[in-house]
Amino acid sequence: MDDDALSRILKAAGDTTRRQILTLLVQEGALRVTALAAHFDMSLNSVSKHIKVLEEAGLVTRRTLGREHFIAAELEPLNLTEHWFAQLKSIWDLRLAALDDLLVSKDDNDG
Repeated sequence: MDDDALSRILKAAGDTTRRQILTLLVQEGALRVTALAAHFDMSLNSVSKHIKVLEEAGLVTRRTLGREHFIAAELEPLNLTEHWFAQLKSIWDLRLAALDDLLVSKDDNDG
């Protein structure tokens, strides 16, 4: 697993505005930066900074047509987070199974 990529993804997704940007892009498809900015009560420069963090995490791509910049969601990198969470769940499941075995064994010995 690429820990640096996972960290960038979690950092990017850890911000409410960036999650809202991703949600808009998934719902509406690729949007111009100015169209994205219209959804937020902040400057175009601030929205651009959020987009840059999402780009660095690989969660969005930018396509330039003339002077227009279109931003599109890229959800493939989220597979890293799914994999990481699956590993955590697997560890947790093993620990719960071990606890269950211990409790069953204790009941068998007490009975």
